[in-house]
Amino acid sequence: MDDASLRQIICLPCSLVIKLPMLAVPIAQITIGVMYLNECPKQQYIPVYLVVSGVFGIVLALLSCLTCCPDKLCYFCNGLLSAFMFCWSITGSVWIYSIYPPNYNSTVPGEPYCNKTLYLLAFWITTVSYIILAGLLVAGCCALICLCVGAIRK
Repeated sequence: MDDASLRQIICLPCSLVIKLPMLAVPIAQITIGVMYLNECPKQQYIPVYLVVSGVFGIVLALLSCLTCCPDKLCYFCNGLLSAFMFCWSITGSVWIYSIYPPNYNSTVPGEPYCNKTLYLLAFWITTVSYIILAGLLVAGCCALICLCVGAIRK
């Protein structure tokens, strides 16, 4: 058995252990989006945003687990899906933040509402993903500065 196949055998279970819990968010997005599909007349695209984000999140996670496709094809598909997810999250952000704070009360006649569970899940998943993105950006900038300072000192 060569080194590459041994690494694949070892990495696959490790990869699954790490990625399976991360699938909880896309599964929750799909579940809540489908359950409350018609429960947000204030902005009817929020449940669709959740369902599409969840489906593509799962597809992206599964694509990263595949080892059988050629590297260039996997990188192309991963890049294409990531670009779509980036654009989709911006679109979803417009839909979510444009109605903030929504009316959660469905009993008020003539006033469009949005289900509280649906809206808060979409709001917080989007907000937390932006916070994580900002944190990664700051960490990357700090790492780059440290590398530059280290190179100057040499």
